[in-house]
Amino acid sequence: MNITMIVDTLWVLLAAILVFFMNLGFAAVESGMARSKNTVNILSKNFIVFAVSSLGFLLLGWGLMFGGDNPIIGTQNLFILNNSNLDFYKDTLTSDVPFWGKFFFQLVFCGTAATIVSGAVAERIKYISFILFSFVLTLVVYPIVGHWVWGGGWLSNMGFLDFAGDTVVHSVGGWAALSGAIILGPRYGKYGKDGKPKAIPGHSMALAVIGLFVLWLGWFGFNPGSTISFQNPGDVAHILVTTNTAAIAAVLTATAASWIFIGKPDLGMTINGCLAGLVGITGSCAFVSVTSSLIIGAVAGVLVVFAVLLFDRKKIDDPVGATSVHLVCGIFGTLCVGLFAEESVTSLSHVNGLFFGGGLRLLGVEAIGIIAVGGFVFAASALVWAILRKTIGIRVSLEEEIAGLDTGEHGNSAYPDFAIVAPIMESGNGANESHSRKLTLPASNAVRPEVAIPVVNKARPGAKITKVTIIMNQDKFTKLHAALDKIGITGLTVTNVLGHGIQKGQPHYYRGAPVEVRLLPKVQVDIVVCKIPAEMLIETVKKVLYTGNIGDGKIFIYDVENVIKVRTGEEGYDALQDEK
Repeated sequence: MNITMIVDTLWVLLAAILVFFMNLGFAAVESGMARSKNTVNILSKNFIVFAVSSLGFLLLGWGLMFGGDNPIIGTQNLFILNNSNLDFYKDTLTSDVPFWGKFFFQLVFCGTAATIVSGAVAERIKYISFILFSFVLTLVVYPIVGHWVWGGGWLSNMGFLDFAGDTVVHSVGGWAALSGAIILGPRYGKYGKDGKPKAIPGHSMALAVIGLFVLWLGWFGFNPGSTISFQNPGDVAHILVTTNTAAIAAVLTATAASWIFIGKPDLGMTINGCLAGLVGITGSCAFVSVTSSLIIGAVAGVLVVFAVLLFDRKKIDDPVGATSVHLVCGIFGTLCVGLFAEESVTSLSHVNGLFFGGGLRLLGVEAIGIIAVGGFVFAASALVWAILRKTIGIRVSLEEEIAGLDTGEHGNSAYPDFAIVAPIMESGNGANESHSRKLTLPASNAVRPEVAIPVVNKARPGAKITKVTIIMNQDKFTKLHAALDKIGITGLTVTNVLGHGIQKGQPHYYRGAPVEVRLLPKVQVDIVVCKIPAEMLIETVKKVLYTGNIGDGKIFIYDVENVIKVRTGEEGYDALQDEK
């Protein structure tokens, strides 16, 4: 093996590993933009989709994609398992990389196309139906399109250009995702009676941002690795820069567009904007200048914002914006080849697009490819979805959707001990006026009303026991805790809650749709007193919390029927004393 083969093989394998790493990015973005009750399901789908796509591509997909020069579909040496004639593929793509290296590089691209579907159908699809659809997509549908463009098929013969997969990967995944989202229908609660979309915010924007940066990193294997060679480092470097330039331009324009048209610089739109720029440049990254990549990214960033809003209004519910990012910007990126291609900008670019004197020919070929691939993938995907719907069903029950797919489909939870935690970690040290010595966190984080119970003190008639519940802003807790210490109350139960009264907080938006009820984070402090007068406690609380503004909090006072200390059986006043 000569040095050329060693360098090229190492480069292709490194790029393939980076693209494989993008699976983590997709999993993080999708789960972060979905509700916590569906996190296990989404993470599991991102595991299983790569497994089934790998199997499908290994069993038949590679052969259909690269098996000969038939214009429609591969027909030769289709089954590569236990195939002693792998030399048939020696010159496929490149002769400088061993067969299994080329196979793995193409495999991770196939897996990416299937992963795109996961986000668009999230939070309501049956797990088994998604698995079966992904298998068919990667076994047959994706390889056929790949053959048309990269395997010597009819689009390739027409001169169709798609360097790293705007059409082959992103549009295929996007068309399949669109058909699934339409056939599945929107999530429960996504649209009101007036037909207007409601926001269903994701549970962790931090996770989504982490996923974005993983994807951004992976794209530096996705696009530059598509050279399949490192013999011209200048080409690789150029593609790296056009990829990054489009991404940063889209980040800026998507942020600006959401700021102007939605009213705030929406983080979800910024995330989708970055991905839109990366998708938008994928097909043309080796054929356009850095200046052109800046324009392409800038347009893609704006385009994705309006695409998200448009799909929402058309009642096509896509929880993560996969169709807006991969389909809309995949189509746009394919057209950009016909518009911005520049001869000799790299050693791989041999034709000019419309804006550089090439006329309409290349743009027309790119448009034909878009239409052909779109029609085929959408129809084939819709057929598969329809068959699954008629046989095993594709959507979970309403009860399961409301409860969350983690429980219904998988029987577990991503966050079994989850609670919103405020910075209130001080703990009562077991004073003489307490019914709890520790801070406790609720299973539910909603504020619920309580009903007062008439006083019947069974343990010591005449010794009145009072429960005082305080709902307050988090930032006042430390000051209140210190004030309670001074009057002898050092045992509390403190709970982080969400709620609102007249104060509903600032209006919030998620991907352009208003969040109808904005619950504010509060602290609920429960204190039971007997010897210390409730009036003293109440005055202390009022003094600490009062500012004269809305949101100072509320105090609820309840008569307690009895208190029982489980360890000793003591009741009433005696149960409130220090443990000895």
